[in-house]
Amino acid sequence: MSNEMAPLAQSIDDQHRAGFVAIVGRPNTGKSTLVNAMVGEKIVITSPHPNTTRNPIRGIISRPTFQMIVVDTPGVHKPKTLLGTRLNAMVSENLESVDAVVLCLPADEAIGLGDEFIAKQVAGQKRIYIAATKTDRVKPEQLMQHLMAISEFAQKLGISFQEIVPLSAKNSEQTELLLELLVSSLPLSPSLYPEDISTDQAQELMITELIREVAIADLYEELPHSVMITIDEMSEREGKNFFDIHATIHVERDSQKSIIIGPQGTRLKAIGIKSRLAIEGLLGAKIFLGLHVKISKEWQRDPKALSRMGFTER
Repeated sequence: MSNEMAPLAQSIDDQHRAGFVAIVGRPNTGKSTLVNAMVGEKIVITSPHPNTTRNPIRGIISRPTFQMIVVDTPGVHKPKTLLGTRLNAMVSENLESVDAVVLCLPADEAIGLGDEFIAKQVAGQKRIYIAATKTDRVKPEQLMQHLMAISEFAQKLGISFQEIVPLSAKNSEQTELLLELLVSSLPLSPSLYPEDISTDQAQELMITELIREVAIADLYEELPHSVMITIDEMSEREGKNFFDIHATIHVERDSQKSIIIGPQGTRLKAIGIKSRLAIEGLLGAKIFLGLHVKISKEWQRDPKALSRMGFTER
């Protein structure tokens, strides 16, 4: 464990708890929205499309009696590329050292083989909670049927769970209840991170994610998983609350580059404007944002390209 991850030396109540909770599930089951709702602010990008999250993002919730580090994991799925394989490996790695797991089973979808695969992965965890997410999308009778299906699902697999919590992270319904239940799973411990931060993510990673969120918002159907962002240069102007940021939007083919740029550069300009506003909100400063589009052929299948972009093997 690195020095910066070490527990903080402080005098606190001996009943204070601190630990890690992993949020797991298939792609697009509401994991990122749930993490944002529990933390109380947006630290993870969200999208109605699957496989949006590509890095385990840690949200830090600090209260007088506990500190909970909530890990939003990429959706576990049958990988079709090397990127998919490495994303699944990230999830497995993050499950090894957590104190509790929340399995997300959306109320508006039937439980399937993908859920069964993930449930078997987490079955060895000491404490498993099941979140019936997206309750705002179903009627009460549909929710009751879903909760019964969850109980039958767990019984069939022989999985012992602590609680089933129906919730709507979008409307912040029952998220506080889930939080309270999870606290009992945390060990007695002082805080593990400074109590004035809400995430341990590097600033540059958060900036790349904000740009990617904007880029895929309107183009997802045309560019399903082919967009990746890297920061080429970031500097603060001396004596000013102003940053210069140059970033590259990576795609895999010529046709995708044309889609991102758009007619007379209109799409790239729109991506730049929306991204700049989001980044200025994050940094609390004005910025200049320069975006460049590059063809990185088959980057999702290229080990060297994936390593350069941070998707390394364990």
